Order: sequence, then structure tokens, then C-alpha cells
Amino acid sequence: MNDNHHASSANIAVILGTIRSGPSLRELPDGDAVAQFDVTTTTKSGGRNVAASVPVAWSDPTTAQLARLVSGADVLVIGTVRRRFFRLGGATQSRTEVVADAVVPVRQRKRIAAALHEAADRVLDLAA
Repeated sequence: MNDNHHASSANIAVILGTIRSGPSLRELPDGDAVAQFDVTTTTKSGGRNVAASVPVAWSDPTTAQLARLVSGADVLVIGTVRRRFFRLGGATQSRTEVVADAVVPVRQRKRIAAALHEAADRVLDLAA
């Protein structure tokens, strides 16, 4: 590889799906709160629709934002994929999840367009 060339990378996840169940709210030792919930999506595999569940973690959502995280709500989630490790029962466990930057109800089309535009700008900035 040429020394003058550098590879840019991005970790941006865009998920469109349905909240499977209301969030669980967890308080971290530093006082921050994290809402954890799953979003169900559908993908194609072998010509068939296959449901997939994506775990989402959203730091410090407002009360109004939490109120919109109800089972059955259709949402767009934009964030980054993260694998975190933790100890449970004396063993190291891991969880891969999307850390949400934005969670937007699909009926809010202008907010969805703005969130997607912002994510695209981040990618374009890296590609420049």
C-alpha cells in the first residue's frame, strides 16, 4: 500500500424496524441512564423474509423520547455498532448492540430525512 494513502473507515448503523418491547432503563455508576430495547427488522435471505432482532442502547433519552419507545412503534435508529464486554456470574460475557445517536418515529419524515442527511454527511466527510 502506498504510504501516502490512508484508509478511512466509518461505523454507522441505520436500522428501520419495530420496537419489540418497551425499554428497560439502567442507571450507570456515573449517573447517566441508558435505555435498552430491541428493534425487529426484516431482511431477505434465500428469497424469504427473515426477522432479525437488533439490541439498541440509547444514552440519556429525555422523558418525552422515552415515552415514544413503546412496543409496536415503528422507528429509524441511527448509531454505531459496539461490542461490549462485562462480567456476569464470574464469567466474561459480551453483547453486540447499536448505540443510538438518534431514534426517530417513522411518521416524523422530516426528522428522518435530517438524521439520514447528517449520517450521510459523516460518511462523505470521511471519503473526502
